[in-house]
This record gives sequence, C-alpha cells and structure tokens, in this order.
Amino acid sequence: MTSTLRTLTVPLDDDASLGGLPSFLVRNDVLCWARREAGLVGFGELTRFTAIGPDRFLEADIWWRHLVIEADITDQVDHPGTGPVAFGSFAFSKTSAHQSRLILPELVVGIRDGQAWLTQMTLDGDELTRAGALAALRRWLDGEASPTIENNDDGEAAQTSGTPMTSVPGISTQPATLATGALNEAEWMHAVEAGVREIRAGKLEKLVLARDIVASLPDEVSAAVVLKELSARYRECWTYGVDGLVGATPEMLIQVEGRTAQARVLAGTLDRRDADGVDGPPLEFAERVLAGSEKQRHEHEIAIQSLTTQLAPFSEAMNAHSEPFILELPNVWHLASDVKAELADIEGHVPTCLALINALHPTAAVCGTPTSVAGDLIRRLEHLDRGPYAGPVGWLDAAGNGEWGIALRGAVIEGPHTVRLYAGCGVVEGSHPEAELAETWAKFRPMLESLGIEHEAPASATA
Repeated sequence: MTSTLRTLTVPLDDDASLGGLPSFLVRNDVLCWARREAGLVGFGELTRFTAIGPDRFLEADIWWRHLVIEADITDQVDHPGTGPVAFGSFAFSKTSAHQSRLILPELVVGIRDGQAWLTQMTLDGDELTRAGALAALRRWLDGEASPTIENNDDGEAAQTSGTPMTSVPGISTQPATLATGALNEAEWMHAVEAGVREIRAGKLEKLVLARDIVASLPDEVSAAVVLKELSARYRECWTYGVDGLVGATPEMLIQVEGRTAQARVLAGTLDRRDADGVDGPPLEFAERVLAGSEKQRHEHEIAIQSLTTQLAPFSEAMNAHSEPFILELPNVWHLASDVKAELADIEGHVPTCLALINALHPTAAVCGTPTSVAGDLIRRLEHLDRGPYAGPVGWLDAAGNGEWGIALRGAVIEGPHTVRLYAGCGVVEGSHPEAELAETWAKFRPMLESLGIEHEAPASATA
C-alpha cells in the first residue's frame, strides 16, 4: 500500500456522548466493541486485511505495523483506542476456510472513563479538521439505514427446516423457527460421550465441543438492534460486532494497555434457572454448586494453567486470583479468574496484541488440553467449521494497546432472515451429555433473547 494513513482524534463534548456508546449503534454495518456504555464504534471502511491458516495472526500483525509505522497521527486525546484503530475477527481454527480480518474504518467514536472522542482516518491525503470529522459523523448517523447482511463472506447457506418457536412480545409479532446445524441433539450428545471416552483413555484432559443452530426469522435481522439488546442485557460482557459476527462475550482473551496485559478466564458454568425454587440466596447456591464441584474446579484449573503457561514467556511478572470468583450474568454463573501480567521487553520491543494472541489461542477454555490432541478431536467429532466462533474478536491501536475477547455467546448473521448461533461446553472425565446439552441452551440464550426468540430448553442436570 503506497498511500499514507492520516488520522485526527478530537474530543467530543458531553452532549454528543450523553447516551453512551449504545446510542451510536444505529447502523447494521457498524463495527462495535462495548461494555458498560463505554468502548469503540466504527463507521465505514477504508481498507481491510484478510488471511487464513496458521500464520493469520502474525500476517495481520505485520500488515498493521506497516500501515501505521509512517502514519501521520494527530491525537488530541491520547487514550488507549485513540489514533488509528482497527477492528478484527479471527477464525477459531488454523484449518478453517473462514477469512480472518482486520478492518480499518473511516470514523471511530470512543468513550472511556467518561471521556468521549472522535477519530477520522483517510488514505487519500485529504486534510482532516475537527469540523470535517463532526460533519462526517453526522452523515453516518443521519444517513439511510444500511441493508441487512445477505450472506457471510464464506457463502454459507442456512437450513430452512425447523421447529416453530414463540416470539418475545414487543420485539417481533411473528414466530421464528430454529433448525439443527451440523449435528442434531442426539448426535451431539454421542460426540460428548466419545470425547469422555477419549479422556478416560488418557489421551487428553479436557475437550471443548461446540454445536450450532440456525434461526430463521420472518422479519429482517437488524444487527444494530441485536447489538443494542446485548449491550443493555449483558453489561458485564463485551458486546462485539464485526462483519455480521455479533455477540456478547464474558471472556477476555487478552487486554493490553502499555506494558500491562490482562485476561479473564472462564470455565465452569451453571444455568441461573437451576436456582429456581432453591432455598437461600441464589449466589450461595452458585458458590456451593460451582466452587464446591470437583468437576467444575478441575475444568477451571486446566483453563487457568493453559493461559498462564502460554503467557509466561512474554511476561516479567504475573499474578492470578488464588481462588476463582463467581461471575454473575443474566443467563448463567461462571467460575472466573482474572490474570494480570507485566509484559517483558524482548530485544527492545514489547510484544504486540496479535503476537500474544498467536501464542495464547486457542486456550483450554475453548479448545481443550493438550491443544493439538483436542483440536484434532474437535474436527473429528463436531462435523463443523466454527468459522469465527470461539476465535479472537476485538480491536487494536497504533500504540500497541488493544482488547481481544473470545467470540462466545455469539452468532453469524448469514442472510436477511437467517442467523447461525454457536455454543460450546468443556468436557472432562465427569461430564454427562444431557447436562452439557442443557448448558449449550443456557449459552444460546443471550442471542435468542436479542433476536426476540423464546425457547424452552431442556432442564440441566449439574454434573
């Protein structure tokens, strides 16, 4: 690329950001990373990078560094997420045909610690001014609504048969349908059984198996509405939107600010509906069932060890919670641990976000352990290309800062009326297929709710 990137970041006044970041989610082609009314929203597209294969993270890293190294940057705010920013989504598997991508938008609105800003970017050499940036933002916000996504970049088609579902009053007035994806429920439970047998045979410690379902809706799917619903319902999660991939993840793969890296690891899940009719405070029930379960604690410890082992070579100091805490979400409780590390200066350079992701992904929380054995078994048992599901999703800036979650509790909008939802579960020696199936329905719930679909899932049986 011969064009020089130029960027201008200016503060926004309080009136412009009064409604928080969700107030800027007005277009279906918006790029989004939001939590608790803060985060980043991107409009338009100047350029993008795509890649497949095992080197996708490193190739994207090289592309980004070449793009920003000679950029003309004017930054009047100087926060993480100001200056040049790209949004990204990466395929879960190195063997996937799904294209991983970094997208450089035309405009980015950011909110952090009560301060809002606007960044305009150009590759055309145009002069950038505050007035011009504000005028461009008004055009994006006031323009006609963008069309819904007709299909994803891989050309996948949704299945059309399914079971009638009931719509949520006030969101949709017509019924939606759900159809099985790669495997039906019985086939998927057989896959779980097969995974448990492999674990008991000593071939691996943990395996994460995912499944997909397809929602067909009578009304056109609005990505903007889905993102607003998710950001309002799941404020403790990171709501993401990149090229039709939408969701609200509770799991932070890596967050980098300066030389400090942080991660949030989840493993161990309990459906909040399981507390219905139980005596005593629901949180005490969650602590008793999750923290008191040898199976859940074992699964969590594997996930923590996986991340800290891979992060250690890049760190000069690291700490993690000695005891996991209970993360309360509207649909489930999780066993969670936060990990913090001070990044080492390696040959004069602090590792970039994408270099860290290349080392960390896939973690035991979304793949299993040992990674190579679990990955091979996933491909054999799931009969599913996960695409971007369970892959890294987030953003990075030119200063090396970034936030990358794992694309969980999410879906891909495949067409104007079609959405493919994904959910997965950690399988260990003590896992029971019926309980794991029920857990997937609990994890589908955020997306089903955001689409206005009610579904009576099977009751869980805590393993």
